[in-house]
Amino acid sequence: MAENQEWEKPVEGRGRLTAVLALATLISAFGSSFQYGYNVAVVNSPTPFMQQFYNDTYLERYGRPMEDNFQTLLWSLTVSMYPLGGFFGSLMVAPLVNKLGRKGTLLFNNIFSIVPAVMMGVSEIAQSYEIIIVARFIVGICAGLSSNVVPMYLGELSPKNLRGAIGIVPQLFITIGILSAQVLGIRHILGNSTGWTLMLGLTGIPALIELLLLPFFPESPRYTLIQKGDEKTAKKALQRLRGWDDVDGELSEMHLENQSERAEGRLSVLSLLSQRSLRWQLVSIIILNMGQQLSGVNAIYYYADSIYASAGVKHNDIQYVTVGTGAVNVFMTIAAVFIVEASGRRLLLLCGFGICCAACVLLTVALNFQDSVTWMPYVSIACVIIYVIGHAIGPSPIPYVVTTEMFRQSARPAAFMVAGSVHWLSNFTVGLVFPFLERGLGSYSFIIFSFVCLATLIYIWLVVPETKSKTFLEISQMFAKRNKVEIKLGDGDQPLKESTETLKDAVKVTAF
Repeated sequence: MAENQEWEKPVEGRGRLTAVLALATLISAFGSSFQYGYNVAVVNSPTPFMQQFYNDTYLERYGRPMEDNFQTLLWSLTVSMYPLGGFFGSLMVAPLVNKLGRKGTLLFNNIFSIVPAVMMGVSEIAQSYEIIIVARFIVGICAGLSSNVVPMYLGELSPKNLRGAIGIVPQLFITIGILSAQVLGIRHILGNSTGWTLMLGLTGIPALIELLLLPFFPESPRYTLIQKGDEKTAKKALQRLRGWDDVDGELSEMHLENQSERAEGRLSVLSLLSQRSLRWQLVSIIILNMGQQLSGVNAIYYYADSIYASAGVKHNDIQYVTVGTGAVNVFMTIAAVFIVEASGRRLLLLCGFGICCAACVLLTVALNFQDSVTWMPYVSIACVIIYVIGHAIGPSPIPYVVTTEMFRQSARPAAFMVAGSVHWLSNFTVGLVFPFLERGLGSYSFIIFSFVCLATLIYIWLVVPETKSKTFLEISQMFAKRNKVEIKLGDGDQPLKESTETLKDAVKVTAF
């Protein structure tokens, strides 16, 4: 670039939301994260029609009706194959993002959406419920990959002052996906005997849009520079994303991060587990992801219909109340996008888990008294809505943000692999165990969820630091004392600090 070219100067330490960054965020979140949410809820409304299709298919094949236990087994497989696929998708994160890049993995992942969309769309014509079960597993792989790769990709595209807000956008599109499935599942739209196959097959449309549009946007500059060694391409990508030519400061910070990790090399999951300098970061993302899924969010949705019915909501109107709850979820996630940079990650996590804990306790009380106290069912509805609000502002979106922020480039793919595996295994566990809890403990099962929320809140209060507006190197330094290591520059005298002027020749991590 010519020396006499006049550069637009950035504000020190501040990035802006450019058109390229905004469109890359929207396209990747809609093409990938939206599908995660959509496929969580897409089978809820058409359940009776899908089960009838299973029965009719079985009767036509074998000349006798399907036994109730076998139908329950098939439906359990239909539902549980999705989180199981998500777990296997999470296991694929690290090798794929290291080989194909972040954007390349998202493009490749569309295979796991388009193929099952076609399979589910033709399942009724093919007279095969097995196709639906297999397709649910494959689309689960898509969700497992996208739930980890999209936050990673957007976290690496974003300037540090926008990283939290942009990091919540994937969760926002997950909630929009859930709401879209709830709206389409209304009986007179697609949630009926003739529309359910189309409803299942629509999941391929966002994937096609992403496949067509995302190639026009840049790969993660951090991946391009640190892992591919292509500084020229990384610089061009940064200039497009930031909207100005002077990106030398960010490039220098990436070089420093690269040097600080060169001795470690690219970390596998096993080496990540043995890294003393990453011990508390790893424990934190495991606790946060377990807390997110074991806090009872899926159980709340499971119980919601019966709570609404007990409050006197007519059976045909429950679907509209459910859509209203989904809309509250979307609205509060939008609110989190706008407040996360002002309030910080830690405060939203503490408030969110605190609200969920209180809502679970109050819901337990309300459910036990709603048959004897006439106004108590309305308290139950209020508890559901309050719980949804609490989960939407903190436990749902923030774990993805802090997983990106707590790890540097070499460890991030393995960290997301661990976090994603914990997330999906916890999701699968709740789906498997809650029906038995509900049968044995009834409404008291929510006390267990309140203890999970409380334990997670205490851990966050004691261990998790505030990470807003910090570089990845600064966050590593914040954890150094708790990990009983000291990250130093190569001369052995000064702690590692972000520098955009001088790059040291070597970096080492020493134990106290």
